[in-house]
Amino acid sequence: MAVSLSQFRALVAVNDHGGFAAAADELGITQSAVSHAVAALEAELGAVLVVRKPVFALTATGVEVLAHARSALASADALVSAATEVGDRAGTVRLAAPSTVCFGLLPGLLSGWKSAFPSITVRVFEGDDPELVAWLDDGTVDAAILVNPEHPHPDAVTVDRDDYRAVVRNDHPLADAERIEVADLLDDSVLVSGGGCGPEVTAMFRRHDPRFRPAQRVYDNAALLNFVAAGLGITVFPSIGSGMLAPGTRMLPLNPPIERALVFSGPSHRPWNPLVQALRNTLSPAAATGQSET
Repeated sequence: MAVSLSQFRALVAVNDHGGFAAAADELGITQSAVSHAVAALEAELGAVLVVRKPVFALTATGVEVLAHARSALASADALVSAATEVGDRAGTVRLAAPSTVCFGLLPGLLSGWKSAFPSITVRVFEGDDPELVAWLDDGTVDAAILVNPEHPHPDAVTVDRDDYRAVVRNDHPLADAERIEVADLLDDSVLVSGGGCGPEVTAMFRRHDPRFRPAQRVYDNAALLNFVAAGLGITVFPSIGSGMLAPGTRMLPLNPPIERALVFSGPSHRPWNPLVQALRNTLSPAAATGQSET
């Protein structure tokens, strides 16, 4: 069987960019070359991987092959990078992070990495916490900033810490409190993120009231915070996202504090791309204290 990395790369690009034309633009080759590579892969495997019409989609077999393709490409890219001296390294690192981390932490990291390694491009993928681990495992990304990982990789490094905070309007009865207990918020309409930290925030309230149900789940963080500003309820949000607050609202620390570790990591089950190691080596472990209070 003569399956090639170029065929795998074509399949991944076609899936990730939603079609052959967009994949060709991404890879810098012709659309016919992408189509030929995918067709050749299908011929080698004896299976249809892509339904081309009327709507582009991967078949069930295509989805299965895609996972192996990602893993093979990630390993191959790591091997190529390992053969290059650190000072001369060039390439792309695909980095995943939650939206609040993208907003509050990544700009500084990206700026530092750009100065240290001008030939390394970091492409950012925004996702929810459970997605990040899956993306690392299947090779969708090369690295991620994980929130409170259960089993951190030995080479992972905690780059920052934050905590959960109540977000209320400035005219809320508790707006002037130095700290707020979660139980004190149960009398309000509680708005919870539909993704990201939503499950952890929901669990936080259910520890005080097992019957707790959020008034609304809102998937977009900007909308969630604007709902608070509009007087539709309160929420609990990571402090690293304080810069996202809508006018007329404020963040208040919780009592007791509920902290999060933000951990830079590569994959758990295969060698890290040396470009990821190079980025990691520029990071200083976070201090034990969280961010300054808002």
